[in-house]
Amino acid sequence: MKDNRHNIQVRLLYVSHAVGPQTTTVTTSILLQAQTHNAVHGITGVLCQGQGFFFQVLEGERSRVNALYRRICVDKRHHAVDVLHYEEIKERLFGQWSMALIRLPVNDPMVNRQHPEFDPYATSGPEVMAQLLDWVATGQPIEMTGS
Repeated sequence: MKDNRHNIQVRLLYVSHAVGPQTTTVTTSILLQAQTHNAVHGITGVLCQGQGFFFQVLEGERSRVNALYRRICVDKRHHAVDVLHYEEIKERLFGQWSMALIRLPVNDPMVNRQHPEFDPYATSGPEVMAQLLDWVATGQPIEMTGS
């Protein structure tokens, strides 16, 4: 019997609160580390940085995405890491990026939390994913290494 466990592709979306200020230096460091690690492990995705929080989508082979998520959970640069959406996928949405960064515009009402109904910790995963896809479509992805 053929072992297909390594062929199962997944998409994981999580949210977290930043610890300390979200400086360009910190964000650049996170992005470069992610791009290097992900290129080696076949993981793709996008990181969205807002006012004091991060959203990140990881796509790839299930065991590799799960292992990376476990590492992210113990990273001291953020806390309150929470999975919002996890699904098996047939194709990737962010396959062109080992990791891209979308800086969310400070004037976006969602980013400023001027929409109290949008609490990412209390909103459904598909709704947060739809909002994230909107931010990706309207933002300017930053690709430090050009991956």
